[in-house]
Amino acid sequence: MSGYVTVSIGSGLVDSVYGKCQFPIKSYLEKKGEAFEQASLLKMLFRMENSKHWAEQYGGETGMDDFEAVGEGGNYPSTGFQEDFQKTIVNETWKKKFSVTQELVEDGRLGTMKKRANKLITSYDRTREKFARAMYAGGLVGKKVKFGAKTFDCSSADDKALFAKDHPCKVKGGDQCNLFSDDLTAENLGKLETRMQNIRGANGELLAVAPKTIWIPNDAVMKQKAFEAVGSDKNPMDNTNAFNYQYGRWNILVDPYLTMMLEDLKIQEKPWFLLDSDYIQENDGPIFQDRVKLLVRSVLDDNNDNNLWLGRGRFSAGFADWRFVAAGGVTGGEAL
Repeated sequence: MSGYVTVSIGSGLVDSVYGKCQFPIKSYLEKKGEAFEQASLLKMLFRMENSKHWAEQYGGETGMDDFEAVGEGGNYPSTGFQEDFQKTIVNETWKKKFSVTQELVEDGRLGTMKKRANKLITSYDRTREKFARAMYAGGLVGKKVKFGAKTFDCSSADDKALFAKDHPCKVKGGDQCNLFSDDLTAENLGKLETRMQNIRGANGELLAVAPKTIWIPNDAVMKQKAFEAVGSDKNPMDNTNAFNYQYGRWNILVDPYLTMMLEDLKIQEKPWFLLDSDYIQENDGPIFQDRVKLLVRSVLDDNNDNNLWLGRGRFSAGFADWRFVAAGGVTGGEAL
């Protein structure tokens, strides 16, 4: 069984009028939670962390200076470290409930009860997926994004929007850009990949960023552009059948949730993104942290004797380092 959802049954409910429905609903909730976890794209977009506190802080140190030639018997040159930009991600509490009436139990409508349980799990997972995409989409237009009734911080640790033309280096080097205006083509894909490969760290060092994933909204035009760029070993725009070196080098993520959140935030453009999945997992970049996994409690409502199923979880997300991603197709971005 997955550790994704924990279900607890209140004392006395098993022996009450609701007893026969407790364990079937419990098992159904656990099974649906596991299925959703396996289908989620969160692990491709974030580094998943288990939090033990109200909030967690991320961000490391600047890189070490280069080795120096010292000659035979030379001394070991020392190097200093400085703290890089830091990011604090505060956990948020999320809740929802559904009820089972005595009438449902009396009429033996277990199927309806399971449907309501399914909707609880679906709502929780949909919320996590939408929240994750809202954080990225919000980073296209500013440092804050409103999701539901609350506002969340979608800036990177340098206090710039996740996608910006002027990310500063902490110690050495000029501003750097990960926000571009160009459309998705094979040529622009190569240019953006090269820009990411040349990204420098806080001390001016090359980081060997190597994007391997193209992430796009579920849009017919964007899908055509993406697969035209990488789906053939010949250049589709060249009648001499020139070799297309992008063929076979990329993973493509087509994401309906990204489409939804771009629309919800009234972002008219259809951006495209390059992601370095290794950098995501190895550095403090995009962080999705779980403080309390989904806990579903079955309790009796004292007001009307309904059986309430209460779902509660604590999680949040944010960005420390921005260097794992770049966006194209955004008006106002830098031209490649």
